[in-house]
Amino acid sequence: MVRGRDACWEHCVLVDATRQKVRCNYCQREFSGGVYRMKFHLAQIKNKDIVPCTEVPINVRDMIHSMLSTPKKQKLQKKKKKNDRAVNGPENSSSASGGFQPNPGSSGQHGSTCPSLLLPQPSPSAHQALDDAQKQKLDEADRKLALFFFHNSIPLSASKSIYYQEMVDAVAECGMGYKAPSYGKLRTSLLEKTKVEITDNFKKFRDDWREKGCTVMLDSWSDGRTRSLVVFSVASVQGTVFLKSVDVSTHVDDAYYLSALLESVVLEVGVENIVQIITDSAPSYIRAGMRIMDKYPSLFLSPCASYCIDKMLEDIGRQEWVSNVMEEARLITRYIYSHPWLLNMMRKFTGGRELIRPKITRFVSNFLSLRSLVIQEDNLKHMFSHSDWLSSMYSRRPDSQGIRSIVYLERFWKSARDAVSISEPLVKILRMVDGDMPAMGYIYEGIERAKMTIKVYYKGCEEKYMPILEIIDRRMNIHFPSPLHAAAAFLNPSIFYHPNFKVDYKMRNDFQVVMKKMVTGDKDMIELTKEHPAYVNAQGALGSEFAVLGRTFNNPADWWAAYGYEVPKLQRYAIRILSQPCSSHWCKWNWNTLDYLHSKKRNKMEQEKFNDLVFVHCNLRLQAVSHNRDAQCKPIVFDEIDVSSEWPTESESSSLLLDDSWLDNLPFEGGDSPSGFE
Repeated sequence: MVRGRDACWEHCVLVDATRQKVRCNYCQREFSGGVYRMKFHLAQIKNKDIVPCTEVPINVRDMIHSMLSTPKKQKLQKKKKKNDRAVNGPENSSSASGGFQPNPGSSGQHGSTCPSLLLPQPSPSAHQALDDAQKQKLDEADRKLALFFFHNSIPLSASKSIYYQEMVDAVAECGMGYKAPSYGKLRTSLLEKTKVEITDNFKKFRDDWREKGCTVMLDSWSDGRTRSLVVFSVASVQGTVFLKSVDVSTHVDDAYYLSALLESVVLEVGVENIVQIITDSAPSYIRAGMRIMDKYPSLFLSPCASYCIDKMLEDIGRQEWVSNVMEEARLITRYIYSHPWLLNMMRKFTGGRELIRPKITRFVSNFLSLRSLVIQEDNLKHMFSHSDWLSSMYSRRPDSQGIRSIVYLERFWKSARDAVSISEPLVKILRMVDGDMPAMGYIYEGIERAKMTIKVYYKGCEEKYMPILEIIDRRMNIHFPSPLHAAAAFLNPSIFYHPNFKVDYKMRNDFQVVMKKMVTGDKDMIELTKEHPAYVNAQGALGSEFAVLGRTFNNPADWWAAYGYEVPKLQRYAIRILSQPCSSHWCKWNWNTLDYLHSKKRNKMEQEKFNDLVFVHCNLRLQAVSHNRDAQCKPIVFDEIDVSSEWPTESESSSLLLDDSWLDNLPFEGGDSPSGFE
């Protein structure tokens, strides 16, 4: 691969010339295919399997984007010049050859040629005027849209919505004179129409639930005083739907009340459609879930994997040496981010990359910030020794000198690298389950891989790795009593058929426990018993050439759908298990809005309308999450999990404006319950 003079090489490095593999200087992601594919990565353009860079500075992104678009513009300009020569050929050729040349493309009424002088053409100045006028229109449209955002305090992140450009395109299609819907129409007929569309869409989800199963998720929130709310939602391969929120303030410790509430949701969704229930970790919710399991034996009660791993990171962060290095890291970042001049200087030295990630849970944010410091170690040292810093007023302050001493303290960096190395395997798992993707087949093996990675990092020194592994095992025993995760790993062909897979008796025993719960009837159990050896021994279609390739190229549920047709009973249960998510925390409900929904007294019709608004808002947001899943059908590869990329829980959830004046003077019309669907 010839590097040439491509400016993109300033932002990436050649890793493997044979495979044309290059590495991004900003996020460290590697791609095969040379510098051309790296340009799409840096320009944040999705192209096949290229993941846009989340760390690239804006000026670099725009420059690379311009590089990609320039060839296309040049072609258009050449084509335009060629057309101009064809149209203006007689005039040009006359000046060149001294004689008039006919234009074969211009014919008169009797077929005679017509000089281009008879066809008035816009002058270059006219073209420029048209371009300027069009640019003014575009600038004015941008300004008016911006004013709408600013005047109404609309979060700027709303411009990331999948409906934003769709809205603009639809308005543009109508042309001049389009009248936007009025305040009254928005709060009545359009709200009702959208609610009906979402409710009708649930029918598609129900079909998916019957075939591939679903997960009922229960999330709770408390203001720490008197208010406690719970949200019920249902997740499946198609996506997640919001059912309803309930005020349980007076029953938060009443397992009987909570189990009755949960049972009503289970019956609404359909017991036969549900594989598992992911509940809150509070004892009353666990007891409520256990009561449901006793009543409906085919259901599983599972913990939220995000919560469990977050607790592991919390416990690791309490280790004295980890706590000390975290505190020193916080001193560095807090100092830099509290001084604008120093913050701007830091961004110059890091290429625009930030050191903190505030929108993730506190413990994950701490570890990711420490990871960023480790990556930027050389740049930070360079910054604090640069002439700009040394000549500034900050360098002479005692607190600044204390921060600088930490940056040059080798003990700090050694501890920081150790903390990052033992936490990153767990953060990778957390990144994997942070979303509604079906990660059920990977969580069990992921934990085992994390433990092995930590042991290898400490080179088998028990004194160092055992305290960390004890934390992981203790949290696993507390939060992961369900056998479903081990059974899912057993049914994951990329794990079970891997050459390094060792017989795990717990995994096989848990698989049998799960099958005994899920399979109804002696006949089905006999069929399943007959089919089981075919999977273990990769017989028939399960061992075909395509099936062997598909073990790593297909996600587990798709693999079973494609190659499990000779073992239909096992195929059905495998698909249902492997299609489930592991976490509910990614939903990131807007609890302030939901609290407002339940706290204010309204008449029946007002309450129904506000219920409708919340119902529509929550489900449209969940639809957007599912729409943006670019890897939902891909298998998970642990080594390729990028913790530096944006997490679903980092995206800002648009909040409803808590002004309910729109409910005033509602027309006298009824409304269906927003949580009812067929």
